[in-house]
Amino acid sequence: MFFFRMIFRSFSRQFKRRLLIAVTVCLSATVSVAMLGVVFDVGDKLNAELSTYGSNITVQPKADAVVNDLYNTGGDANSNASGTSESDPTTFLKESDAPKIKTIFWAFNITNFAPELNIHADVNCASESVDSSSCKASGVPIVGTWFAKTLHMDSGESTVAGMNGMRSWWKLDGSWPKDDSAQGLIGTTLASKLGVTKGDTVTLYKTTADGSRNKQRITITGIYDSGDSDNNAMYIPSSTAQVLANLPDSIDKIEVKALTTPDNDLARKASKNPNALTQDEWETWYCTAYPSSIAYQIEEVIPGSVAKQVRQVAALQGDVLQKTQAVMVLMTVLSLVAAAIAVANLMAASIGERGSELALLKAIGATDGAVSRLMLAETAVISLIGAIVGALLGSGVAQIVGHVVFGSGITMRPMVFVLVFVLLTLTVLIASFSSIRSILGLKPAEVLHGR
Repeated sequence: MFFFRMIFRSFSRQFKRRLLIAVTVCLSATVSVAMLGVVFDVGDKLNAELSTYGSNITVQPKADAVVNDLYNTGGDANSNASGTSESDPTTFLKESDAPKIKTIFWAFNITNFAPELNIHADVNCASESVDSSSCKASGVPIVGTWFAKTLHMDSGESTVAGMNGMRSWWKLDGSWPKDDSAQGLIGTTLASKLGVTKGDTVTLYKTTADGSRNKQRITITGIYDSGDSDNNAMYIPSSTAQVLANLPDSIDKIEVKALTTPDNDLARKASKNPNALTQDEWETWYCTAYPSSIAYQIEEVIPGSVAKQVRQVAALQGDVLQKTQAVMVLMTVLSLVAAAIAVANLMAASIGERGSELALLKAIGATDGAVSRLMLAETAVISLIGAIVGALLGSGVAQIVGHVVFGSGITMRPMVFVLVFVLLTLTVLIASFSSIRSILGLKPAEVLHGR
């Protein structure tokens, strides 16, 4: 009872100093919970945010992939026929196989995908009687693709895939074309060259492999600005492009947007040669959403394909994630260091003011251990109150950060609170160490006589 009476008396004195300790611990707990909460949940959110800027996996026919590797002709994730080459593809995948991407183990991590048939065609204005050279263009890159195609899976589920979600950064003047229609989008550069505006109709001419010359009238529903050389191209539905080129059910590329886990040593080892993995390594790699494991599973379901992660995008995701996590961890560490310094100074000042009280306790028989436990218990109770309040505030701050930065809430894992309370306990103990040493050095006779 004597011990608890002393704790009660301690709380009734030096209120401001104890309040400062509680506030200090509360602020440290708030920062720590908020930052670590975001750190443990930031991976998927950053990947989702970065994936809005293009695909991170591309799927090609094996022959094309070999040529790209040999001659280094592969482009970035969003490159297509709008580049400098005017040759049409000679090897193809089946468009009907593309929906199989949503049947892999990590199907729910595939947020979008779009098949492409990249060809070249001559473009003329709607009126064929017009003989103006400004209204004609030869070898124009034409991309046959999906825009917002609804796919009905064998499992009974439905999903929507296409460029509408893959090119979210485009500035579009107009509306997206409908799939399986005679509509299309035109880039700003090509539209300016032809003098075409939305609502106009152009005619595409294409000489096929058998020597016939097909034509297709396309109504322009919108003009897009991609910010790169893609502005020289035109996008039309894949079915329309296949009829124009006489290439039924043919595509030469699939862009895939997937939520992935940043590469580590295991993922890099697997990307070089999956067969070199041990059984345990294989299971870990295959059951983790690495870009390389998702690409491998795509190859399993699409015959004759090679799926590759876009190194620039994967590296960017991993780099941004690591730097973001490093900043948040650093802020947590700095908040704990600041709390340790503040608590140590406040305890030292408190002991200095209460020297007579502590000396009297020792004079009437209290041991150094009992006095030390008294001070530690007092600090622990104050810190616990501050930590609980700080944990609640930190959870709220984490949600604010999530909604402001990522547009969604942060999932607070129990491990975050356990880790923060452990770190704060260690911080308070370290901060109390120097103060406890000063208690051990108190000599009752000298303090009580004012020496």
